[in-house]
Amino acid sequence: MWPVETIVCGSVLLAGLTALSIMDVRTMRLPDWLTLPLIPAGPLAAWWLGDPVLWHLAGAVIGYAGLAALELAYRAVRGRDGLGRGDAKLLAVGGAWCGAALLPVILLLASMAGLIWVLALKLAGREIGAGTAIPFGPFLAAGIAAAWIVLRAGLWV
Repeated sequence: MWPVETIVCGSVLLAGLTALSIMDVRTMRLPDWLTLPLIPAGPLAAWWLGDPVLWHLAGAVIGYAGLAALELAYRAVRGRDGLGRGDAKLLAVGGAWCGAALLPVILLLASMAGLIWVLALKLAGREIGAGTAIPFGPFLAAGIAAAWIVLRAGLWV
């Protein structure tokens, strides 16, 4: 059984990720009023749980900067949006809660889940093309949740 602190922190994170996922599916937007409070909550949870707070702060900065840079590069090359800035903010949430070391794991899990979803849509007969908009937030949220659970379960060093 996990300590009460872990359950409380996990409940806050999972509630926020669930709300963000629902919002992104419905509106293709990740609103700041839901996303931004989760960023400082991550290092606070890390402090409460005895994790190195600086590593979680660095994770937030690296997560945001990395995905924002990818978003800008894609727009410069393709001339249209591929990711939204909300996705970068959500990856900042992932870095804030899981630390910088788990950012690649979060992105890998999110990308794999997104690819599986697109494949399932195609197999179901849905037309999917380069211009098809698919919300990435729910996949990022799933990656963040999985990475946080792995971290808290002690399966990540």
